[in-house]
Amino acid sequence: MKNTAFTKFHEAFGAKMLPFAGFYMPIQYEGVIAEHDTVRNSLGVFDVSHMGEFWVKGPKALEFVQKVTSNDASVLVDGKVQYSCFPNETGGIVDDLLVYKINDETYLLVVNAANIDKDWAWCVKQNTMGANLYNASDEISQLAVQGPLALKAMQKLTDTTVTDMEYYTFKKLTFVGVKDVIFATTGYTGSGGCEIYFANEDADKIWNAVFEAGAEFGIKPIGLAARDTLRLEMGYNLYGNDICDTTSPIEAGLSWITKFVDHKDFINKEALLKQKKEGVASKLIGFEMIDKGIPRHEYEIVDAQGNKIGEVTSGSMAPTLKIAIGMGYVKTAFSAIGSEIFIKVRDKSLKAKVVKTPFYKVN
Repeated sequence: MKNTAFTKFHEAFGAKMLPFAGFYMPIQYEGVIAEHDTVRNSLGVFDVSHMGEFWVKGPKALEFVQKVTSNDASVLVDGKVQYSCFPNETGGIVDDLLVYKINDETYLLVVNAANIDKDWAWCVKQNTMGANLYNASDEISQLAVQGPLALKAMQKLTDTTVTDMEYYTFKKLTFVGVKDVIFATTGYTGSGGCEIYFANEDADKIWNAVFEAGAEFGIKPIGLAARDTLRLEMGYNLYGNDICDTTSPIEAGLSWITKFVDHKDFINKEALLKQKKEGVASKLIGFEMIDKGIPRHEYEIVDAQGNKIGEVTSGSMAPTLKIAIGMGYVKTAFSAIGSEIFIKVRDKSLKAKVVKTPFYKVN
């Protein structure tokens, strides 16, 4: 197991540590519900240093990004971030990722921790145009400071204005005296906040400063279990659960990041365009439980007669909403909002209904 630069801090805070995506990571501290509520109401700090970072540079940088990602990176301006995915050649998804445009010849791709090696091999294989690629994953630490008070607290640590930053933007700035920190607003939790990227050697200084700045607002460290309940309330896809090598972005409701424009060719474009035009056999839906019970990953979804129509991909009690929610793939005929479906929980068929996501509505 790999450690992050913050492992000693997690252990000092009494975190429950478990293996996750090849890293020794904090799963929870005081408890999932308490940590979830901290992020929704004030601010909490996630160590997300396990995420992967690939630099794409040179005159062929945009050409490479356009080939390997589904979204249209040509619309990005400096300082903007874009959600996208790597389509594979067989209709599935290699990974979902964030694309940061630094300038016309410099992009940063942020990928999921469990997929770093797979994604890197994929990018190298697809680099037929000769872009300059560099895997910086082992050199970069990242903290996600999330919650409605996060930007107010972090403003204390930089002379650059960050409290008015728009969603999915970033700035390179001096933070706690550390130059060229990437400060972004792409929050995975739906409660606002920022993501801070910096070199491993600056980790102690930045961790201590972040907690000092947030002390008056009740800042706390947050584990990955609460990160999962927060993202589920937002209806965000989790790679390995809701999307994978065999689920297409069209099935997964990701048509909005799959851009079929004339000036952009990308991997498996024609097959995905055919899916969009002709429809797909199954779709990813969000649902709320009507009967009492908690849906879990891989539980069967059935119709009123007990026939299997799909499978749960993510599910939990939603701490903020106080109801059980989930996501899963169902046959397209059952995917309309309001459709009645049933979740098989210990041989019982529990009633649920298809609802629009996000489950949690940001004020």
